[in-house]
Amino acid sequence: MGHELSILDTWAPEDEKAVETGLVAYNLDRFGPPGFRKLGIFLHDDDGKIEGGLIGRTGRGWLYTQMLFIPESRRGQGLARTLLTMAEEEARARGCIGAYIDSMNPAAVKIYEKLGYTAVGQLGPFAGEYDITWLAKRF
Repeated sequence: MGHELSILDTWAPEDEKAVETGLVAYNLDRFGPPGFRKLGIFLHDDDGKIEGGLIGRTGRGWLYTQMLFIPESRRGQGLARTLLTMAEEEARARGCIGAYIDSMNPAAVKIYEKLGYTAVGQLGPFAGEYDITWLAKRF
């Protein structure tokens, strides 16, 4: 049986869906349902407009923080700690045993470490001299 392989920088949505469908089916068969649930905590300005926050999800017993952003004008007020604490409390309520996050920002990595996260991996350099660091915390 022959194989045809192609390297592309663009593809049709249905091509991506074919790969995703196969991977999801394999993972479901091997690991069971992930139980993914979105988790968002939003920071609003005085007019009610969203200006930052935390976006993540829980699944397979873990909280994954995908994005955490605090606007420059609101930094230094403990908002990152507040957002992560709120997300971790919700994750515990959902039955999670821990949390993980990644960052290329050395200042953010230091904040996460102060909040009890431990570096579990690093790769780089990316974007000049910056590494990406993965951090985890067990509850």
